[in-house]
Amino acid sequence: MLRRTYLKLMSTLAVAALVPFSAAFADMPATVDGPVTISFYNYNLASASAGADATKELLAAFKQKFPNITVETIAVPSNEIMSRVQADIVAGQQPDVAQLVFRDLIYIANDLGANALEDMVSPQELKDHLSGMIPQGLELGRVDGKTYGLAYTFSTPILYYNADLFRQAGLDPDAPPKTWADVKKAGEAIKQKTGKNGFFPGAYGPADGTFVYQAIVMSNGGKVRQGNTLTFADGDAADAVKMLRDMVDSGAHARIDVASPADTMASGNLGMFLYTSALYASLKKSAAGKFDLRVAAMPSFGDKPTAPTNSGSALFVLSKDPVKQRASYELLKFLTSREAYTIITSKIGYLPLRLDIVDDPKYLGEWVKQNPMIRPNLEQLNRLTPNVAFPGPNYRQVENMMMDAVRQAVFGSGDPIATLKTAEQAAQDLMP
Repeated sequence: MLRRTYLKLMSTLAVAALVPFSAAFADMPATVDGPVTISFYNYNLASASAGADATKELLAAFKQKFPNITVETIAVPSNEIMSRVQADIVAGQQPDVAQLVFRDLIYIANDLGANALEDMVSPQELKDHLSGMIPQGLELGRVDGKTYGLAYTFSTPILYYNADLFRQAGLDPDAPPKTWADVKKAGEAIKQKTGKNGFFPGAYGPADGTFVYQAIVMSNGGKVRQGNTLTFADGDAADAVKMLRDMVDSGAHARIDVASPADTMASGNLGMFLYTSALYASLKKSAAGKFDLRVAAMPSFGDKPTAPTNSGSALFVLSKDPVKQRASYELLKFLTSREAYTIITSKIGYLPLRLDIVDDPKYLGEWVKQNPMIRPNLEQLNRLTPNVAFPGPNYRQVENMMMDAVRQAVFGSGDPIATLKTAEQAAQDLMP
């Protein structure tokens, strides 16, 4: 309770601190002509496994291109970075650029004072940079028609599977599951014939599981909210959770620690794992010489097309100084360029939002030839569906109540639909 009160107070103070800076951006210069220093809050830098070395390589390349711009980095874990940005704003240390996750999008745009790119640069300049980026990716960072966050490190759920366990269970590793019914059948076979865990989705984590859960729900035609009305306990959304519960009851879906399923997959003790494609490089390294790791597209509900949502982050410009705004925009442009996405995809594992570089030998062409397992993830981008953020000052609490209910519905002993409905009714009181 104290933590929630503190964060709410921080949010209120942050909004108040931003009021004097609501002027237009007409004074932003067209170029950076003199030395300028900007801050960059980044969570990839906080963990070697999340791409710290690749991010340092990107920033070094940016420094070569823009020697006048010094980027001071603030490395903060992803689950702490929003609180750090809020705290620094309140303390008068205005951040310039921040890598923040999509679940905070509405709050960042409406309450944190992020700058819409359309208000910073001319329509032509913005159009020139965004040209070639997939439209679905650009929509991820838009609120009320304006771009507040530019998609940066980005991924969708893919199905990792252990081909060795498939063989031991009498399954064909060259024909991975395509539907949830297939996943259930394969999971039961792996559990019964090998004694190992059959299947687990990274859909239950307190912070990073929401996008996988929403992808499953929306692939069944459900939604977690309609406007300001919560709907995660309704119809197709609830049926998707019930499907997961049914798999738990049958033994196909493992009962393992929801905070560390990736470790179970990496150890060779899990047959199938639905999670972010950004984990590919790490799992590939863990599996090398131990088991045959493969990937497939996200499973579907029968003939319904899947609706993969996004994890990862966007880049937001928070700077209020015109010169720093220009420097910040140059950093955004560079970090979402063709050259940058070549590094981001090949060395971190996130998807390239510029698909024209995938087969271009100047960029990702040779790497994709050597890593064909990225193809299933690229092919489902045309069905990309934005992860739904919640509005209002209580958005994090609403999301936490929803995810607590999902975990209880899937792993508990009570009626899963009733569990979701109770949570939905309670969380609705916190919606605007």
